[in-house]
Amino acid sequence: MTDTGAEVEEVPVLSMVEPMPGFPELREFHLERLDVEGILFALRSVVEPAIRLLVVPVHRFFPDYAPEISDETVAALGITPESEVITFGVVNPGESVTAATVNLLAPVVVDVSSGRAAQVVLDEDLPLRAPLFG
Repeated sequence: MTDTGAEVEEVPVLSMVEPMPGFPELREFHLERLDVEGILFALRSVVEPAIRLLVVPVHRFFPDYAPEISDETVAALGITPESEVITFGVVNPGESVTAATVNLLAPVVVDVSSGRAAQVVLDEDLPLRAPLFG
């Protein structure tokens, strides 16, 4: 599976193939673009709109990021060689923009064409809080 690095125009609703850690009852999220450049997005729960996670396309900040996604996850998402796949990292905004970090250990993998997604906890030595700027 390769992150195509495609620009996200609009994916109306993402359907999680497995619940996200910490949110076992939430399976559908709106992917909302928060800026013109397509750098910052929000995953907002369809059922509980007050629940929102900030996410960024990881390749925009870490061009060499290439997580190993299991065959089971690829199959659950229905990813094919033709699929447009984008990997998002969940952002911890911190006290200021310069203190913001991103979770590289548990990315959200999205098949753009189908709208299926999964937050994958990787079996790799990657940081849980990688600085976004710096």
